[in-house]
Amino acid sequence: MNDHIRSGSHIRLKPDPTDTRAADAQAACESFHAHPSKIARVRRRLLDERAGAALAEIFKVLGDLTRVRILDALAQAELCVCDLAALVGLSQSAVSHQLRLLRGMRVVRSRRAGRMVFYAPDDEHIMGLFGQGLGHVQEAAPRLLARAASPEPPARRSVGGAQTDRAPRGRRRVPRTRAVKS
Repeated sequence: MNDHIRSGSHIRLKPDPTDTRAADAQAACESFHAHPSKIARVRRRLLDERAGAALAEIFKVLGDLTRVRILDALAQAELCVCDLAALVGLSQSAVSHQLRLLRGMRVVRSRRAGRMVFYAPDDEHIMGLFGQGLGHVQEAAPRLLARAASPEPPARRSVGGAQTDRAPRGRRRVPRTRAVKS
């Protein structure tokens, strides 16, 4: 556990020598200061566990390419499973499975017309989030294309918290120990 040292209005923490994150933070800054008033103010506004878990579930739902493609199609028109399957290039069964997940999260709704079932977006908030994410991707597209056209620098990797410019090496061999005869 870290020891606390009060200095003025700040609490300074002594880093735990076994905690590498604390050593990295200390290397980045000469001294680590916690601001109790800021911490208290932010802590009062932090998401509770239930809201955080629900938000994570929404992002999980939106984190799948197939579901994103289905939402993109549904943002343009109310469609049945057959139409969606043809648009996204999957079987009706696979599309139905994805729609079941989206309905369970109340992202899409269904409407029955005789034997046909049509799907449409159910939540304007989700579609707003979808639109904002799409806008961000489209804004970033020129930068991403420019980066893809330029030669890629060697991969950066983290070694003990510090980044290096060395390219990752292949698997290192561990020398075998020889059995010693007695």
